[in-house]
Amino acid sequence: QVQLVESGGGLVQPGGSLRLSCAASGFTLSIYYMSWYRQAPGKERELVAGIWTGGRTNYADSVKGRFTISRDNAKNTVYLQMNSLKPEDTAVYYCKSSRLAEEFWGQGTQVTVSS
Repeated sequence: QVQLVESGGGLVQPGGSLRLSCAASGFTLSIYYMSWYRQAPGKERELVAGIWTGGRTNYADSVKGRFTISRDNAKNTVYLQMNSLKPEDTAVYYCKSSRLAEEFWGQGTQVTVSS
């Protein structure tokens, strides 16, 4: 059974850090483009960061220099390190895998940045 399970979300103060994890099962993550999306209340889902099979990364302008995406193929897991968090980073964060016409989504994890 194909599954992506996110973890690591929570409540953090502005300026703080969180690391999200996305564990894949039922398929080999290493051959997929992996990405993190987020969706804030009343807003459309947006791409936050992505990592290609060769390790090249891409980021939304709003998170460049603060967020880092990485992958551990041996653990079949992708990560999102989030530093210097801002209230506007508050959203549900989703993990997504993509390869040709095939894609899978995780169920999401809530990140709340508030004092």
